[in-house]
Amino acid sequence: MNAALAEVFPAGEFLADELDARGWTQAEFAAILDRPAQFVSEIISGKKEITRESAAQIGAALGTSPEMWLSLQDQYLLWLQKQDSKSQSDLDDVRRRARLNAKGPIPLLRKAGVLAGKSLDELEGEVIRFFELKSLDDEPRLAAAAKRSNHGEALSSLQTSWLYMVRHAARKKAVTDKYSRKALEAVGAALPRALKSPSDFAGLPQMLGGAGVRLVYVPALPGAKIDGCAMIVDETRVIGLSGRGKRLDKVLFALVHEIAHLTHGHVKDDVPIVEAIEVDDDPDDRSDEATQERDANETAAGWVLPGGLPQLPDRLSGPWVNHTAADADLAPIVLVGHLQHLRKLDWRTTLAKGAPNVDEVMARW
Repeated sequence: MNAALAEVFPAGEFLADELDARGWTQAEFAAILDRPAQFVSEIISGKKEITRESAAQIGAALGTSPEMWLSLQDQYLLWLQKQDSKSQSDLDDVRRRARLNAKGPIPLLRKAGVLAGKSLDELEGEVIRFFELKSLDDEPRLAAAAKRSNHGEALSSLQTSWLYMVRHAARKKAVTDKYSRKALEAVGAALPRALKSPSDFAGLPQMLGGAGVRLVYVPALPGAKIDGCAMIVDETRVIGLSGRGKRLDKVLFALVHEIAHLTHGHVKDDVPIVEAIEVDDDPDDRSDEATQERDANETAAGWVLPGGLPQLPDRLSGPWVNHTAADADLAPIVLVGHLQHLRKLDWRTTLAKGAPNVDEVMARW
């Protein structure tokens, strides 16, 4: 034991020294505190810990601060803990779990079936492989790359984890045809009129695959606030959808928005485009990212309503929505959602009541 550690003593020894210096017996000191003699004896012997109340009483009797006695006790107990190999091993495990969780939300990734390791060694190996790291000293590459594509905001660990889930899921999908921008533009333009019911979503992976794009559905991690992404995985263009919102129109908008990013050539190797579609555009933002968002929004809006937004009546009613949607060959909820996105219609409108969800269809992709 080194000299520094040898200087750490139980608080009870300091109390015994104080009583000796004053010539007080334990019984006398107990009477001063108005406590049983056993109370003082057990503190001095270390059988009883000093509480906030007893620290205040001891301090009042000896003219010292309560904090001093609590500090002496804590220093000694922490010193004892450092000498205990089991305690130190447990703390090392805590540090390892914290380090792993700094890379991603480990409990959520376990629940999603991404991680299954039972021991910390197994779990660490899985985390390194999942985030494609050389070691835990590295940071996930996609997180750094996508910061430039998220309106200047850093990705959360939830969003980064979801991106890697898309990346790994894409590698398990069937090989697509050779990428064709022209074919993808045709798909993007056709989808708003082709997707009118949840069953219409069933053939989307094959449709996108014919244009050279892999379509992946990875359910959103709770709190991730991400609708979709576009990225390049092993030289193949990939679109990932989270299904957040579940509504037919929301998923459709996320999809055509990502298709627009691809057709504009915005997506580069290892620089994914990450979207939360409801984020407001800042017209004064002239950054590359904001310009790309506006371009994608304009292209996607043109695919939804090629003729532009129709003349709106003073009051938007169900019959007007149904008639206008029929003229545009759209599902009524797509028109409603488009008007909501343009802030022409309140998000709480009853016109969106009973909107069809497509998450069950996407789960079968």
